[in-house]
Amino acid sequence: MSRGSWLAVSLVLAAGPAAAEETDEGLAAFTTIYGVLQHPRCLNCHPDGDKPLQYDDSRPHTMEVDRMSMATGLPCNTCHRVEGVDGEGLPPANDPWLMAPPSQAFQGRTEAALCAQLKDPATNGDRDLAALLHHVGHDALVLYGWSPGGGRTTPESSHAEFVAAFQTWVDAGGPCPSE
Repeated sequence: MSRGSWLAVSLVLAAGPAAAEETDEGLAAFTTIYGVLQHPRCLNCHPDGDKPLQYDDSRPHTMEVDRMSMATGLPCNTCHRVEGVDGEGLPPANDPWLMAPPSQAFQGRTEAALCAQLKDPATNGDRDLAALLHHVGHDALVLYGWSPGGGRTTPESSHAEFVAAFQTWVDAGGPCPSE
């Protein structure tokens, strides 16, 4: 067991059974969160690389877009309009449409690594747990994941279930599973 894991277990044991139960609930909730964040609706814009992904099989984006092309004149909203083009085989619509920065990649992260990344303001958009909860509950790009149109799949958990799991995780102090 790593020193950090041992410290977390020691703190839970010192806090008593209620804290241990809350931590267990928080860890169980994070399993739900992780499942959602590993769905293509999230992974496609949070890839581990410089190209956004698309479709349910998370294939490299067509049109040869990458971070460099997006920065030099072909922003996402060139094709991903605010509304009106969100049909089968057409670019999903949302305002704004953008790719997450490299520090916010979800693809290829273990449950423990993604949990730590989400809690680190240097890798989560400078958010604390409350701001993360607000983000997943209200951000238009997050909400898009549950109404993508065009025959696209959605995460197994509903948005309400995802937000409830996130709330449980936040209320438990954001516990992370060990590797």
